[in-house]
Amino acid sequence: MMLENWLEQLRRGTLELAVLLSVAGGPRYGLEIIRHLEEFTDLVLTEGTIYPLLSRLARDGFLTSEWVADEAPHPRKYYRLSPAGRGRLNNMCREFDAFTTKIERLMKAAGKEV
Repeated sequence: MMLENWLEQLRRGTLELAVLLSVAGGPRYGLEIIRHLEEFTDLVLTEGTIYPLLSRLARDGFLTSEWVADEAPHPRKYYRLSPAGRGRLNNMCREFDAFTTKIERLMKAAGKEV
């Protein structure tokens, strides 16, 4: 049970980074982001998780959103990185890379394979 709790915290801690990475290549709507994350990671998200996060990122100025009505039977809200979001993503990637490099060093020092 303790490992499961740790894994959940790890996932939650990287969720914002994962969402920003999902829209880095171009705009995506909410369900498309969920599917993209499922395809490339083991992050399984519900709409109850993704939409509040997308709303917060938009409110904080890291994402912009636009309703598109002519592409599906119902309008879809597409999210894309704002300039501030691109800067945040770059900073987060740099910090994540530095952090994982340090953890890998610790693992090697402990005799654990990376």
